[in-house]
Amino acid sequence: MSIAVDADEFDQPHRWYGTNLVGVPAPLLASTAFNANPVPLSIAGARASHHGLFALLERSQSMTEAHEMFEHYMGIAFGLRKPDADELRSMGAAEQRRWHSSWRKLLQGWGMDSNGLAGAVLKGWVESRFGMVPSFHKAPLARFPSPAWVNYLQEKAASRHNNNNIHQQLDLLYEFCQWALRRALLPGVRPFDKHLLLWRGSNRCEEQVIAGSLQNRRCTVRLNNLVSFSRSAEEASCFGDWVFEVQVPVCKVLVFPGLLPGQVLQGEQEVLALGGNFEVTARYA
Repeated sequence: MSIAVDADEFDQPHRWYGTNLVGVPAPLLASTAFNANPVPLSIAGARASHHGLFALLERSQSMTEAHEMFEHYMGIAFGLRKPDADELRSMGAAEQRRWHSSWRKLLQGWGMDSNGLAGAVLKGWVESRFGMVPSFHKAPLARFPSPAWVNYLQEKAASRHNNNNIHQQLDLLYEFCQWALRRALLPGVRPFDKHLLLWRGSNRCEEQVIAGSLQNRRCTVRLNNLVSFSRSAEEASCFGDWVFEVQVPVCKVLVFPGLLPGQVLQGEQEVLALGGNFEVTARYA
């Protein structure tokens, strides 16, 4: 028995999905059905490999204490402290640069340009852990191969950010964020919330709509595999002519305001979350 396959399916990346480490098939994870009825996610092996960190977090008395524990642990586990002059002289060239590759620098890079090198590494991490392929990086990632795809593949593998076990660092960042959200330690999050009401400003809406229409306000959009949201419609309107109101699953959030100390993302109210297909309410800003 032969099975008919659409020839175009093989070169349309939005139909591609890879294996993942969260136990939910990637096509389901990216679907409107999952986004409407999410379940908790956990990256296989991340907590088990760093049991000491989460044992410490359970003893914390506040979010301030928890994120100080997280930063301290990450600094020791991944060598993120800048070596002093004497230490640098005793290290090889590669080891001298190791501390530069950190989860914090990646997030700072995303805040400056989500389509830069840091953005490519973060989108690559989502591919690796959740099986969701990006749809945009500097240009639409439509048919493969293409110059846009070649550029993305080169940048996500660039050694400037993609070393020092950076994927493992991001695994722990995700698990730390989920730990804090499930305990309602962050402002605006209640116990047992499954969704966060967020907003996203956009200027490329026609390319993102896959069902319905902007004029009817209710539509389904395909968002990139990793996207930034705002905590308010007013904040979101600064980033595009159209504003989407979105119910984002808590289990898809990587970074939430109040999670981390210091300047991490440029927008103080920025939420970084996994994308996919979302049913949204659209309004012209």
